[in-house]
Formats: sequence, C-alpha cells, structure tokens
Amino acid sequence: MSKPARRGRRRGHNPNIPQHIDQTKLPDNVYYDHRGRGNWYTLSRNEAGRRVRNNIASARATLAELHQVMAERNNPAHGTLSALSDRYVKSDQYQRLSAKTKQHYDYGRATIEGFPTKAGRLGQLDPSRFSPGLIQRVIDAIAQDGKPAKANAALSYLRILFRWGMNRDYCATNPASGVEPAKTLNRRPIPERTTLARLTAFCQQRGAIRPTAAGSVAAYLWPLIEITYLCRLRAIETITLTDANALESGLLTNRRKGSRDNIVAWTPRLRAAWDAATAYRASVWEKRGRATPLLPASRPLFVSRSGDALNRHTLNSAWARMTDRALADGIITEEERFGLHALKRRGITDTQGNRHDRQEASGHRSRQVFDLYDFSMPIVRPSQD
Repeated sequence: MSKPARRGRRRGHNPNIPQHIDQTKLPDNVYYDHRGRGNWYTLSRNEAGRRVRNNIASARATLAELHQVMAERNNPAHGTLSALSDRYVKSDQYQRLSAKTKQHYDYGRATIEGFPTKAGRLGQLDPSRFSPGLIQRVIDAIAQDGKPAKANAALSYLRILFRWGMNRDYCATNPASGVEPAKTLNRRPIPERTTLARLTAFCQQRGAIRPTAAGSVAAYLWPLIEITYLCRLRAIETITLTDANALESGLLTNRRKGSRDNIVAWTPRLRAAWDAATAYRASVWEKRGRATPLLPASRPLFVSRSGDALNRHTLNSAWARMTDRALADGIITEEERFGLHALKRRGITDTQGNRHDRQEASGHRSRQVFDLYDFSMPIVRPSQD
C-alpha cells in the first residue's frame, strides 16, 4: 500500500487574507501579499533556476478562482505562451482590431511561438520563464538571420500580449517592454526610368495575351502602373478610383493619410492608360454578364477577372507573379526589383519644377514626409561665376 503524498507545514492563520477566503482550503503554493490593494501570488523557478514571484490574482479573487488558476498553471497544456495567446485572440480587445492589425499580430505570434530553444519551442514554455534577456536574444537571433522586420513583428506581438496578460493577472510583468527592436535597413527603392519603361512594356505585351496562357500577366497591370506613376498615387489610391474621379479638367485624386487631393491634368499618356483600364473593365463585365452601374462613383476603374472591384490582396498577388516572370525572362534583375509604392517615389521625383511644385503635386502637407519621396537632385550655381 503506497504512502500518501507528504504535504508541507500546515499554514498558520493570516489575519490579512480577505475574509471571504477559507484559509484551510487554499491551494498549495499560493500566498497573499496584503500590501497596496492586495495580491495573490505563487512562486516558480525562472530560466536560471532562481525562485521568482508570479502574481496570479487580485484580492477580490474567490477560492474557486484561485484553485482554477493553479490547476491551469500546473497543467502544462494551459500554462504556456501558446495558451496565453489563445486567451488573447478570444478576447474583445483582439476581436476589435482591424483585419490588417490581426494579420500583423498573427505573423508575430507564429514567429515567436515557433522559435526553437533547448527547452522546446517558445510557444511551449511557461510565460513566467520569459525574461528581457531571453526575449532580446531571440529578437537578435531572428534579426541576425537577415530578417529584422520579422524580428520586430515578433517583438511587437510579445509586447501587446504580455501587457494584455499582465493587466488581467495572467502574468506578473511585461518582459518585452524594454527589449531593443532590431535595426531595419532604411531602404526606399526607386526604379530607374529605363527599368520602369521596360517593365511597363512587358506588362502591356503579356497582358494582351490570353489570361490562361503561359507567361501571361494581368491585363490591368500596365494601365495601373501608368496611372499610379503619372498621378503619384499609393496603390490603394489607384485601385479605389472610380469614374467619378474622371473630370473634364483631369483626374481627381483620392489621397490617404492626410495628403491633399489635387487634379492631375489630362495628357495623351494619362488618357491612354485610363481608356485602357475602362476598356478592360467593359470586356470583363460583358463576359460576366454584368450590368454597368448608373452612378459614376459605383463604377470602379480597376476590376479583377471576376468583375469585382480590384482589392489589395489580388493586386499584390498579381504584382508578385508579374515580377517573378519578369525576372525569369531577364526583363529586370534582382537588384532592379521594386514594389508598387516605389511608383509614387518615381513619380514625385520626376515631376517638373522646383521643390514647391513637386510637393504641391504629391499632396504632402509635411515637408519632412515629402523628403522621403523626393529623390531629385537640384542643380545649383557655383558660389562664384
């Protein structure tokens, strides 16, 4: 017959414990600190083997809640970073976030929880074992692997996760709050004019062939490149253009992030791109049997093959496929690769006139922000003739 498990020394009565708690039924390794507003805490060992305190509940916690907390902590499946993340993603705070923010946090979560250590993947570790030093080493390791942006996404997620958990007594501290982020390269690529011309011609040629043919690209790409460049737009500003933006005097922009709208005067090149986009839209709608909306604002300029308004996800996928094909065919080199936002930089830099003219054309209210886009080199006279 096996002997019953030995228990520690019987607890003495603590007059500071809230009266609604039956002290004789407290879980093992649970203690009360009466200082301040009062806190329930437990003791555990950190990565270095030292005993550390972990706050687990406020003074208002019931005896049942204390038993539940300790049951979860003693169950390896519930006392992990992944379990804390599961609680967070089910919370109202996470659910109220935008889809883009959720995507960013999910990317950071996958990065940090999948990081391997000698004790297992980080997602399997107890949150109480995390320290600023441990997190800093992980962030540095990811950054040294050539992925500083990925490291900062993981750090951003840990900061919000531990802050959320600390405010709800799931963890005692936020060990990620003082960790240094990885240094990212201040890389703002801008394509050469010849590179942009080659790529635009490639899109025009490959967009004219059958969509399912080998080597084809989306037919809307070349007019989209032209309009984005000529009007100095962000990609989201281009794909949200409608027929209501086509005025007699020019194309009315719909700039974001506080930039001022302006009207870009029609030129033969801009008009050709606009007409190509509307012709493609008409062919898609006719093929799909769609009626043309009566209101100009209800007619998006750029549509996908399904006939729906082009969204950013579809555009990003089409751009990535086009870039890969251009690289494979030798149209551009890896060093010449650029993203959609670089078209705005190239367009602002190529605008004729002085700095004031270029800033007026870009719509930027701030000179500091404008400087991030203007790569033009002024020509000045020498100090003496």
